[in-house]
Amino acid sequence: MQLVFILIANALAILATAYLIPGIEVSNFMTAVLAALVLGLFNVFLRPILSFLALPANLLTLGLFSWVISAFLLWLTGRVVGGFDVNGFLPALIGGVVIAFVSTFLQSLVKKIK
Repeated sequence: MQLVFILIANALAILATAYLIPGIEVSNFMTAVLAALVLGLFNVFLRPILSFLALPANLLTLGLFSWVISAFLLWLTGRVVGGFDVNGFLPALIGGVVIAFVSTFLQSLVKKIK
């Protein structure tokens, strides 16, 4: 049941990001849920591989390159999910930051309710 709450929190974070950031568009709530699911799967399966491959760049930038990986995964999600569009690197980078903060905030609310 907790995974459902996390999925809904991430979908709401994607909707909030689409509202706040020009260049990120979501057609409806179900598309946001699908985008949250795909983004979660990318984060589980692709992020560790990309983080390992980008370890030298991550060390040189003191961890800031991980935001580039997040932006790439968000952009890739936009390419895979129809109705979810990420137009460019800068919206993906800012959108990744906004999604991370909003999602963390919403998930902390869910934990406090329990």
